[in-house]
Amino acid sequence: MEQSRESQPSVEEFLSSMPAGMGTLSDKMGIELVEIGPERLVATMPVEGNQQPYGLLHGGASVVLAETLGSIGSALHAQPDKVAVGVDINATHHRAATTGVVTAVATAIHLGRSSTSYGVVISDERDKRVCTARITCALVPAGRF
Repeated sequence: MEQSRESQPSVEEFLSSMPAGMGTLSDKMGIELVEIGPERLVATMPVEGNQQPYGLLHGGASVVLAETLGSIGSALHAQPDKVAVGVDINATHHRAATTGVVTAVATAIHLGRSSTSYGVVISDERDKRVCTARITCALVPAGRF
């Protein structure tokens, strides 16, 4: 199911093809897709509104951002016969972000017939690494959910 870069949908085309766009959680978190494809994805998310009580970017917000990108990349790889479901995610938080916007870049590690894995690097506006995550998705027959 190899697809060339040219045949990839635009962000707008992809979102309009999904039943609920990126989903309400991504909307609430302010996640914006910049680039999508099964091999590489880029998105941004504001720190403001996604902070824990000390004013730092919440670690769970970083995980939501990583899972969003890994799931979208997996879905693009799996289409049209399969859908992607997350089965594992882990994250290491390296430094705090307190203001501005973070950018996540997800890169495919494995694009298989039954699973995918992505490495996700989240950086602040100074290009300092805030978080490193890895997500694995299972690819299951479409229509199962």
